Amino acid sequence: MAANSNGAMSGAVSRNSGLKIQTQKKQNGICHDDSAPPVKAQTIDELHSLQRKKSAPTTPINGAQGSFTALSEEERQKQQLQSISASLASLTRETGPKVVKGDPANRIEGQKVAHVSHHHVEAPTIGVSDSSLKFTHVLYNLSPAELYEQAIKYEKGSFITSTGALATLSGAKTGRSPRDKRVVKDETTEKDLWWGKGSPNIEMDEHTFMVNRERAVDYLNSLEKVFVNDQFLNWDPQNKIKVRIVSARAYHSLFMHNMCIRPTPEELENFGTPDFTIYNAGQFPCNRYTHHMTSSTSIDLNLARREMVILGTQYAGEMKKGLFSVMHYLMPKRQILSLHSGCNMGKDGDVALFFGLSGTGKTTLSTDHNRFLIGDDEHCWSDDGVSNIEGGCYAKCIDLSKEKEPDIWNAIKFGTVLENVVFDEHTREVDYSEKSVTENTRAAYPIEFIPNVKLPCVAPHPKNVILLACDAFGVLPPVSKLSLAQTMYHFISGYTALVAGTEDGIKEPQATFSACFGAAFIMMHPTKYAAMLAEKMQKHGATGWLVNTGWSGGRYGCGSRIKLAYTRKIIDAIHSGSLLKAKYKKTVVFGLEIPTGIEGVPSEILEPQNTWKDKKAYKDTLLKLAELFKNNFETFTNYKIGEDNKLTEEILAAGPNF
Repeated sequence: MAANSNGAMSGAVSRNSGLKIQTQKKQNGICHDDSAPPVKAQTIDELHSLQRKKSAPTTPINGAQGSFTALSEEERQKQQLQSISASLASLTRETGPKVVKGDPANRIEGQKVAHVSHHHVEAPTIGVSDSSLKFTHVLYNLSPAELYEQAIKYEKGSFITSTGALATLSGAKTGRSPRDKRVVKDETTEKDLWWGKGSPNIEMDEHTFMVNRERAVDYLNSLEKVFVNDQFLNWDPQNKIKVRIVSARAYHSLFMHNMCIRPTPEELENFGTPDFTIYNAGQFPCNRYTHHMTSSTSIDLNLARREMVILGTQYAGEMKKGLFSVMHYLMPKRQILSLHSGCNMGKDGDVALFFGLSGTGKTTLSTDHNRFLIGDDEHCWSDDGVSNIEGGCYAKCIDLSKEKEPDIWNAIKFGTVLENVVFDEHTREVDYSEKSVTENTRAAYPIEFIPNVKLPCVAPHPKNVILLACDAFGVLPPVSKLSLAQTMYHFISGYTALVAGTEDGIKEPQATFSACFGAAFIMMHPTKYAAMLAEKMQKHGATGWLVNTGWSGGRYGCGSRIKLAYTRKIIDAIHSGSLLKAKYKKTVVFGLEIPTGIEGVPSEILEPQNTWKDKKAYKDTLLKLAELFKNNFETFTNYKIGEDNKLTEEILAAGPNF
């Protein structure tokens, strides 16, 4: 409505019609003419409904090139709900709740509600249940704005921060629960998967999984509404996986909206049956009297059924990493190597993979303003090149600053999920140094929030494979060129050293080994992934590098950390190819090839023993680290790969030599 010269409203409400609204035009021509036809609304509710434009994808007509037909809303709803209904069906009861699309809060009294009957997998053993008398409302692939509204209205601890991100809480669990993760052991997985000492795969039987699945489905069906995301994994169009996530929280739905690849309306319309389904009933505990349960938390994978069940934890990272574990099983079956790595590409098309555990600088070094980001965490290497598995980034926020991580800082805006952060009650400004809830604060955002990302997130075959280690013992060189066997040895070892405080205040480095730089997520034996890596590196001419971002001139407390500026110069020399042309010399014990000079890096730090004043202490520390490597690798020595076990012997020979 327009304001007149006295500030009064010129729009008039017709008293005869009660709720009809009209806009009148100023007759004297002084005001801007903003006349328009009357609003087509009889009530305020109808007026509000006009505010929300209805959008629906269109479906291609079979056999017609580029032609689209708009399905009726009822038919579209029926097709989507049939698939969702089948996902939510109980396998032991004759009937389940009626599945309805839309938020129950928006339903006008008396309107007809469409529903779809369940499709059953097994013959029912129990008769009619009260659950058949209720509706379960499905909130399907909601937009971030809709999910914000749901979270703020219905989930305690959900707030909009000063930059527009959604701050939320994951409940009692603020990190993953690896000891509560279970995998169904059946005839197939017993042969395919890595079981036993050192393996992340803790077994469970099919029956126990079905008990947990039923518990999760019953909980989700008891709710008035559930969130359903249909999305993709893997940017490689030939090998993408369709995933469905059924969850009880808007926070979880928005998290997965950001982390998975978002389908176009047309892709969503033709989505069909998912390849893998997650049932996230994290607010509800598992039954601790069920076999294999060690706590009220259980994260269960059934690879035969292509399903995952989450009970007793609301930490969203369980979904992300659960799907990563699934990809570690499905992709190698297709002769595609799944990798826990970052990846970027130069302007000339040269691609680098970055492997590294927490604190090694993987995120910092793979984020380079002079290069395109392919992804920060999960990738596949196929015959066509490298592809990102995810559609988003899950960045650590503790001590985040604009100066150190400008890209992550700027990505925390509307649409981003901020997990377990602390903010000012009035201004809503986040204090990233605050650890009151947890040190594991996180931000989940779509990958396109990073300015130099390459979309789609695919790239040619890698030229360099960079293994990062933060060596707090201070004996590994800042950079060394690896042979193929050495690359496999250090890839399987997955080494870094953390600094841990002891009771008397003395801080000693602690060696950490994580096979394939992601032991918690691999499904098969590490040597299988290493053999695939070696084969692809050999076929495509990639070079392996070991880069130490840790200490020089002594261990932690004696020496100093290698300057980031020097490490960046080293990485730049790897990218440019100049480091391949350098002169090299071999170290003792580890047998590493180290360059004698790199432009912009002091030559004395390239050979670790030169920087130690106490040469005996250096040698003792070097032997100590070599012993730790050897002890760790004993887990893998009995696993035979290659003809006549030759491949295993080559890898062992590439380790430290006393």
